[in-house]
This record gives sequence, structure tokens and C-alpha cells, in this order.
Amino acid sequence: MTWSFLFFFNSVLLGVGLAMDAFSVSLANGLHEPKMPASRMSAMAGVYGGFQAAMPMIGWVCVHTVVEHFSAFQKFIPWIALALLVYIGGKMLVEGFSQREEEDAVLDGGALFVQGVATSIDALSVGFTIAEYGFWMALTASLIIAAVTFCLCMGGLAIGKRFGTRLAGKASILGGLILIAIGLEIFLKGILS
Repeated sequence: MTWSFLFFFNSVLLGVGLAMDAFSVSLANGLHEPKMPASRMSAMAGVYGGFQAAMPMIGWVCVHTVVEHFSAFQKFIPWIALALLVYIGGKMLVEGFSQREEEDAVLDGGALFVQGVATSIDALSVGFTIAEYGFWMALTASLIIAAVTFCLCMGGLAIGKRFGTRLAGKASILGGLILIAIGLEIFLKGILS
């Protein structure tokens, strides 16, 4: 992949798709603490964004460590990306359609850390999907994902403070569809090239 509009567009879409879990949790956290100050909202969204940036880079490093030792592994990357993104996207669709109620969030530091890990663990698989990128492109994609996550979480906190968690299921459905579409695009591009 080269630096192009498609690279930035895909990175933004990955960010939107991956941020939906954090967005849903942000809605719940906003409902739980309706008088949350802006500084706390920024810190909370920053935690989610930080995890969303770190996880793809960890996955990218893992893939490149394996690929350096086993070059035959590269032909399986499109299949792995498809399987992971369809699984994660499908799981988000099921959760979105089941309309499960979000539990009230405990907003202490430990709970926020656990929420950050839980909402970003699926981003680890993105390291497989961006394996064709060089280091700087992978880092740029991860930072774009983090920025998108931060913005969506700030919006989620604000909406949650005002309206509650009625949008949480729809966010999971949208995120799931986006992740599945990106998985199919990566798979087709990898198989056809």
C-alpha cells in the first residue's frame, strides 16, 4: 500500500469500526455520570484512543516478527484478516441486534483501564490487516484510529450524558458492518493481487 487517499480513508473507516465498542461504553459512562467534567471526558476518551492505537501496533509487530522468520506466512494474511474481522464484526452485529443493556460503568481508574483493554482487544487483529504497511504507515494508521476513537468517545460521552444508551446497539451494528466490509476488501485485494 502507498500513501494515498485510500490509505487514509481505510484508516478512518477502521477507526470508526473499531471505536464502536468504546463509543457504546462511552454512552453508558456518560449516562452513569451526567455531571462529568470535560477534563474527565477527555481523559476517558484518551484512554480508549490510546489503547486503540497501541493494539494494532502490537499486532503489526507480532506479524512482522513472524513474517521475518516465516515468509510463507504472508500468503495467509488476507485469510487471517478476513476471518478475524468477520468474526469480530459478526460478534458486534449479534450484540447490536440482541439489544443488550449496557451495565452501569464504575468509573475509577482500574475500571477505566479494564474498559480500555476490553474495548480495544479486537484492534489487536488489525495488526494482521495492516501487515503490508511499513512501520510509518502502520503507526500513522494507528494514530488515525486513535484520533477517530477519541472523537467518537467524546461524542458518546456527551450523548450519553444527554440521552442515555439508546444508540449503543445501533453503534455496534454499524461497527460490525464496517469491520466485515473492510475484512472483505482486504481479502479480495490480497487474493486478487
